[in-house]
Amino acid sequence: MDTEGEVAQHYAHSDLTGTVLAALRDAGRDLDALTTADLAPIDEFHLGWLPQTLDFARRLAFAPGTRILDVGSGVGGPARHFAEVYGCTVTGVDITPDFVEVSNVLTARLGLAGRATFVVGSALNLPFGDTSFDAATLMHVGMNIADKARLFAEVRRVLQPGGTFAVYEVMRTGEGPLPLPLPWADTMATSFVETPDTYRSLLAEAGFDLGEERDRTDFVLEIGARMRARTAAEGPPRLGLHVLMGPSAGEKMGRLAACLEQRLFAPLEMIATAR
Repeated sequence: MDTEGEVAQHYAHSDLTGTVLAALRDAGRDLDALTTADLAPIDEFHLGWLPQTLDFARRLAFAPGTRILDVGSGVGGPARHFAEVYGCTVTGVDITPDFVEVSNVLTARLGLAGRATFVVGSALNLPFGDTSFDAATLMHVGMNIADKARLFAEVRRVLQPGGTFAVYEVMRTGEGPLPLPLPWADTMATSFVETPDTYRSLLAEAGFDLGEERDRTDFVLEIGARMRARTAAEGPPRLGLHVLMGPSAGEKMGRLAACLEQRLFAPLEMIATAR
């Protein structure tokens, strides 16, 4: 099995759509009248969760009608937010068929199928024509991709000149081995965390001009502390990333939080423009 196959297998889940819908039902959500707020505990598969998506979206402020490609779209939370709140047309691409299936099911139940669609595909060989999009987002995806030069070249190919490439990635900021397993990998065979300098140089080589950067570590740690305090007071939530990750979610997220506190790696935003 090649690396992409191993990554897809890492995130695979038997009957993920049925599991997600059952979890929503058990948590008291009306499956015939779902809202994006109902989905927030499970469809924001990145550090900072919904607050980060809201803040990132406000910062980007895409105009209505903007054609956005969300690379590594997971189960679709950010893509649906761009479509619903900003009136964008969003296409999500993900290598994991289970994620794509549940993304389309949830999007249809929210009445957003005309504005957000999801397809199975590789970020290293995007199934879209040249200059097909006005903007692209990459949120916690590069940790699973070794060939970031090819990744960025593919994103540049499908973007219009002047298009925005909004990156929000876990990047290496400290020395020492990663304490695997972590949410994105159980072994080093599928973990490729790189430094901010590597991202900067490869983005430039791919044809991007780098603009603003922002380290979100403190923001993420503060939100995580509030979530843990709420869990201690109220008990574990019925809805959360454990629905996607399974019983190892708590252990992996705890290890991830420790790495953030040690500044071993950090969630960084980079906003680039296609030349």
